[in-house]
Amino acid sequence: MRVIITGLLAGIAAAGLSAPANAQQSGQESGGQDLSNPDSAFVDTTEKKAWQAEITPTERGFLIGNPDAGTRLTEFISYTCSHCASFAKESGATMDLVLVSPGKLGVEVRPHIRNWLDLTVSLLVQCGDPSGYKDRHRLFLYSQDEWMTRALQAPRSQQADWARASADARLNAARALDLDDMLANRGMDRPDINACLADDEAAKKLVEDTEANRIDYNITGTPSFALDDKLLADIHSWQSLRPVLAERYDPSASAR
Repeated sequence: MRVIITGLLAGIAAAGLSAPANAQQSGQESGGQDLSNPDSAFVDTTEKKAWQAEITPTERGFLIGNPDAGTRLTEFISYTCSHCASFAKESGATMDLVLVSPGKLGVEVRPHIRNWLDLTVSLLVQCGDPSGYKDRHRLFLYSQDEWMTRALQAPRSQQADWARASADARLNAARALDLDDMLANRGMDRPDINACLADDEAAKKLVEDTEANRIDYNITGTPSFALDDKLLADIHSWQSLRPVLAERYDPSASAR
C-alpha cells in the first residue's frame, strides 16, 4: 500500500414537529385530531424525510442518510474491488429501506485508493452536485464488470501510461474506457467532467485520505467497515455485516 500511495502522490435534519397555524381547521378536516376530542384518531400527517436521498460531504467521503442518526456505518471501498461491488448490490436496497430511510443509520462512504483506476473512478464519483453522489457511486460499482473488462483488455503499454496517474493520464483513461461517457449520458457537462479528472489537488487528497484511513483504522482490505468509528474486525461482506446490524437494531437487545 505504501508503494502505491507514494507512486500516486508523485504522479498527481430531523423532521419538524410544529403544528399548523390553522390547527383547529386542520383537526376538523382530519377527523378531529384535537386533544379536546376523545375520538381523535391522531393520525401522523407530518411529512416524512426521505433520508436515503440525503447526501452530506464529510472530511474524507460522503454521508448518505441522517447526519444525526444514532448509529453511523463507515464503508471503506475500492471501486476496482469485486467484493465491494457485490456488497453494494446485495446491501443497498435492504439498508435503504430498513435503516437509512427511517433515519436510524447514517452510512458514510470513504474511497480506498488501491491503484490508478481507483483514483480515476473516485474522482468521477465525487464529481458534480453532492445530491447525485449516491447515484454515481452505485453506477460505477454496479457496472464494474463492464469497465474493468475494458481496462484489463487494453494494451499493456496503454495501461502503463494510465498508471502514471497524472491529470493527462486520468483524462486519457476515462475517454478510452468510456468512463466519462457514463456521466455525460446522465446529463453532466463534459467540461465539468474533464475538470474533475484534471483536478490534481482532489486526486492528492483522495490518496492522502486513504493513507490516513489505513493508519487510523488499520484497513488491510476492502470492503471494510467501522461502526460508530470502531473497525469491525473480519467483516468484509454483506453476509457478515448483516447480523451485526441486526443485533444492533434488535428491539430485545436492550432488555438483555
